[in-house]
Amino acid sequence: MSEMITAELVDLEIDRSAGTKESAARALAERMVALGRVTDLDGFLADVAAREAQMPTGLDGGIGIPHCRSAHVTEPTLAFGRSADGIDFGAPDGPADLIFLIAAPAGADDAHLTILSSLARQLMDEEFTSALRGATDAETAADLIRGNGRAGGEKSETPTDQQPENDPTPAEPFRIVAVTSCPTGIAHTYMAAESLENAAREADVELTVETQGSAGFTRLDPAVIASADAVIFAHDVPVRDKDRFAGKPTVDVGVKAGINRPAELIAEVRAKAARREITSGAKASPVDDAGESGDGYGTKLRKWLMSGVSYMVPFVAAGGLLIALGFAIGGWKIDKAPSVAEHFVWTDTTSWAALLFQIGGLAFAFLVPVLAGYIAYGMADRPGLVPGFVGGSVAVTINAGFLGGLAAGLIAGAVVMGIQRVKIPAVLRGIMPVVVIPLISSAIVGFLMFLVIGKPIAELQSALTDWLEGLSGANAIILGVILGLMMCFDLGGPLNKVAYAFAVGGIANPTEGSLKVMAAVMAAGMVPPLAMALATTIRGRLFTKTERENGKAAWFLGASFITEGAIPFAAADPLRVIPASMAGGAVTGALSMAFGCTLRAPHGGIFVVPLIGQPLLYLVAIVAGVGVSTLAVILLKGARKTAPSERGATDGEAVTEKRVPAAV
Repeated sequence: MSEMITAELVDLEIDRSAGTKESAARALAERMVALGRVTDLDGFLADVAAREAQMPTGLDGGIGIPHCRSAHVTEPTLAFGRSADGIDFGAPDGPADLIFLIAAPAGADDAHLTILSSLARQLMDEEFTSALRGATDAETAADLIRGNGRAGGEKSETPTDQQPENDPTPAEPFRIVAVTSCPTGIAHTYMAAESLENAAREADVELTVETQGSAGFTRLDPAVIASADAVIFAHDVPVRDKDRFAGKPTVDVGVKAGINRPAELIAEVRAKAARREITSGAKASPVDDAGESGDGYGTKLRKWLMSGVSYMVPFVAAGGLLIALGFAIGGWKIDKAPSVAEHFVWTDTTSWAALLFQIGGLAFAFLVPVLAGYIAYGMADRPGLVPGFVGGSVAVTINAGFLGGLAAGLIAGAVVMGIQRVKIPAVLRGIMPVVVIPLISSAIVGFLMFLVIGKPIAELQSALTDWLEGLSGANAIILGVILGLMMCFDLGGPLNKVAYAFAVGGIANPTEGSLKVMAAVMAAGMVPPLAMALATTIRGRLFTKTERENGKAAWFLGASFITEGAIPFAAADPLRVIPASMAGGAVTGALSMAFGCTLRAPHGGIFVVPLIGQPLLYLVAIVAGVGVSTLAVILLKGARKTAPSERGATDGEAVTEKRVPAAV
């Protein structure tokens, strides 16, 4: 820890330069830049903002822990700031006065990440945080964080789950195994583990935690799992090898629930175990136990579908752009070229174009199987992969397309979850995940897809394709408006991904109609970040200094079709930014469809303009939407009322209002 934080990385009066979480992160990041720990301030802050958009990093007890892994970090670094007034990081109990900015390189080694996780555990110690609040100088605060013999230091050297040898141990303790994980695996993962362990000690419960963090993880001993009475999952990413815990009473929640209400989770899982004993092992249906505790069917379905889409997108990007490059180099007839395995001329550009095109085509061929496989994975973990991929491949074979892949994934996941609920003799459990489940589930899914539901889905897919092909006039414009609104509503969230997946599913087997849809979706997705960039340029006084800096990066993000570039603006002011973005997206989507623009690449922004049909009109559609969104956000921000103390703000400072912070 001594190398990670020094007195130069401590600001005990961060209020002088920061009043928002964005400005606090910037103030601490600037200290990292000054010491050479961060190479690109704006790039690093964009990574911090992206992590913050996934889940607020505020914790109960007045703590904020903005953190990320970033290619702009040269070595693991920790900066600390203290605020007298408090800064809102989204914690339920109010603003944070202790802010820790944790920066990890994209390829940080295990030892450094383990030290960072140790800090995360220390933050759950009230003695440690109280000492930081009382520190009088930066060196003292840095020493406390390094653990040099004072509050929190001695404690960090001993694993928190070890108890003194003379502690009385119940003869028959209630045993719980838990898994904690978060998207970056640096802070929340270990804080949830520490919080659960502390609550377990108070409840006289024996609890063992598997932390699936960035520093790697050690699987729980199978004997420990077998002897456990219940399971707690506190996670924001899929639990690895989840089938190890099948058949036990389970509470499944987000990682912040593990930090903020561990005692409730322990009580809840004990109650579930008690009910299980009373009912002699009665079990819920497969769908009832899937997803987080308390999730409705709609929420569970969204998570399953997003699991499939998230794994499919890299195939889309790689395959689609390779196909686009093939067309760009070899012309529109490159799809008629012979196989490069049989005919390839090293000095012929057409051969190279054919090579790119055919590699991209093979990558694209995985779209539906990967979608189906990882929908099943989201439902049933690893055992769902085989039947999911089999079902997706059947969907391709019978021309059921994207819709067939969705159905195959859901069916495969449900079948596997059903099999997992069957009581199996102990002698067969070892072969269940590698032989029995793949065999039975693949046979069932294949039968259903080939002989029962595959043909109706294929007919529906064909009807959808014919409908897209026949779209013209008002119908095409209305579809463009709907797609534009979806792309700009949640800026890279589930609704945005649904519209994008709909478009990508169409260009897997391209028709004139599906290429128009792809063009409209990409154009609309470029509007929000470009509009925010333009607005911060022409009316900078309406935005904070941080937003103006983010606006510079938003030019490139928008031009590259990275809609998420507008998230920092929407997070700070959703009631103005989101409606303005949607208005521009709807205009662009409608104009793109009306102009008959087409697109053969699933990504790339302005960098694939040569692959766009009607490219000049396409740019006109984008410019029109950006203009509408820019005007709307300027009018909405300009019309807001400011507090009396803010009316004298100069043109160099953002005019802000006092409002309750909101998040998207």
